Amino acid sequence: MTPIERVVPEPGQESVWDYPRPPSLRRCDKLVRILLQGELLAETTAAFCVRETSHPPTYYLPPADIDMRYLNQVPGASVCEWKGMASYYDIVCNGEIYPRVAWTYHHPEASFLELRDHIAFYAHVMDACYVGDDRVLPQPGNFYGGWITPDVVGPFKGEPGTMGW
Repeated sequence: MTPIERVVPEPGQESVWDYPRPPSLRRCDKLVRILLQGELLAETTAAFCVRETSHPPTYYLPPADIDMRYLNQVPGASVCEWKGMASYYDIVCNGEIYPRVAWTYHHPEASFLELRDHIAFYAHVMDACYVGDDRVLPQPGNFYGGWITPDVVGPFKGEPGTMGW
């Protein structure tokens, strides 16, 4: 199990400890919105959601539903053992640069092909991110990109003392 106590979900909630490893991919039918400096960066009902043991879900939005004027792809990459090689974007909004705050998989691994070119955002940098009517909290630690909503309980990877999980 986990080195700390698992939160028992209430009705209508799910525990990240019930999520699979390797992660799963599914469509999100709720409205997903991202706001920064008063600008609507993205709004979609066609997001994908990645669920992985110990992590709150990460939402990937189709580029067609993102105001791509704000995003600049930058050099550098990282590797996810499940999804493949990630590429990063800076966001430039009202003259301010937010470095490497969004990412995508241009050539994802076979089990995540549907994610191709969809873009995820770090919630801790944005003014607000929403899933449906719920304003999300960012996954702790600023390393992972999960979004915490009231229907998801932890504990979550990224909290103090979780690096060994």
